[in-house]
Amino acid sequence: MTKDPDRRRLTIDLVFYTGCLIFAVVNTAVAEFYGYRVWANFAVAGYGLAVVHTSWLMVAARHGRPVGALGSRWIGIGAIGLFAMILPLGMLVIRRLTGVDWLITPESWAAQPEVWVIERSAKLLLENGTPYVDVTALGRAVEVNDYTPYGPVMTVFGLPRALFGGGPVANALTDARWMFALAAVACVLLTLRLLKWPKIPVSAAQLALACPLTALTWAVAGPDLAIVGLLVLSFALATTGRAVLSGLVLALVVSAKLIVAPAIVVLGVLLITRRGPRALGGFAAALVVTTLVLHVPVYLVDPKAFVEHVFRFPMGIGMIKSPAASPLPGRLIASLGLVGTAVSFALLGIAAVVILVWLVRRPPATGSDALTRMAVGLVALILLTPATRYGYLVYPLVLLGARLVFLSGETRETAVPGKGTAPPAQQSATSS
Repeated sequence: MTKDPDRRRLTIDLVFYTGCLIFAVVNTAVAEFYGYRVWANFAVAGYGLAVVHTSWLMVAARHGRPVGALGSRWIGIGAIGLFAMILPLGMLVIRRLTGVDWLITPESWAAQPEVWVIERSAKLLLENGTPYVDVTALGRAVEVNDYTPYGPVMTVFGLPRALFGGGPVANALTDARWMFALAAVACVLLTLRLLKWPKIPVSAAQLALACPLTALTWAVAGPDLAIVGLLVLSFALATTGRAVLSGLVLALVVSAKLIVAPAIVVLGVLLITRRGPRALGGFAAALVVTTLVLHVPVYLVDPKAFVEHVFRFPMGIGMIKSPAASPLPGRLIASLGLVGTAVSFALLGIAAVVILVWLVRRPPATGSDALTRMAVGLVALILLTPATRYGYLVYPLVLLGARLVFLSGETRETAVPGKGTAPPAQQSATSS
């Protein structure tokens, strides 16, 4: 007979998968983008199978029936991975070969604009030494897709298409979404290895993998998953005493997308708490030097274009407005005019101060603690920034899923005699 805690877990699973299924069903009918609708039709099958499987497990548990090899809660996760991630991505990559990129027809896009923009940025880098076009010298009105609102590191994911693309097969194999996916998977494997392969809770996979925001992003876009994967890896490196490597990886992350910049403060506090000043110094040096090496050459080629793309446009003060306009609190408040925009930024500042006080008064002592603070900080940033998208919520969701994995490893370590956390002074000797 299944115990009550197991029944509660199955009940939570059923509620989660049912909510995901409803989200997918709604998107089959109302999604503006072609890629979203394709994803939704596949996802209905994945989430539907997860609902059916979980319901069967609950019935079997209620009657005390053996369930055999299909009794694992991971079956539902596997169905979602296949039908809501792998299959729709494969179909959309093939569908993209029909050549509908850059058209102002969202109902035909087989990839979201960020995919095309990143691939174009790689081509521009190879041709001009900078991924940023001078929008003042286009000889026509500026359009949203003229912008590359990312740091120079994001260009790396478009290099395979720029170098090897051309024919149908080459274009299919070098689609930037494969690069994002490979980077995300590699970061997951490296993180698990650093944490000595802890047990992964099903709830962690639900938050970080099976959630519709993750699955949808995987199929239609992907850059945010590569970035959050690198971010989690930087936390794993810091937690395991590799401060210099953590700073280097975090520099890559921040040099791709500025939204994760608050991690600098969180990891800095974690390192000085766990490892001492020496570790913090190594982390800071690696972060600063790597960031300068990555940014200065591109900046020197065209400083004006660099500032316009990387800073002005994302902040909403570029030549045209950013289209990031999900109806989140910051956006709704800012829509009231100049006063609303000021209030939105004021609330964002207050949230930043509150989180900073939280970090100082209760500094994170473990990787899971640090991930919690990072997730909360990003939620505040995403909700209160005047120009943002609800899709960015994939960051805190993945971080919270990663937190459960880190917590699993920490619990295992403390349960083994002699495996507790070393004193900060002792840890600092191996900080890099």
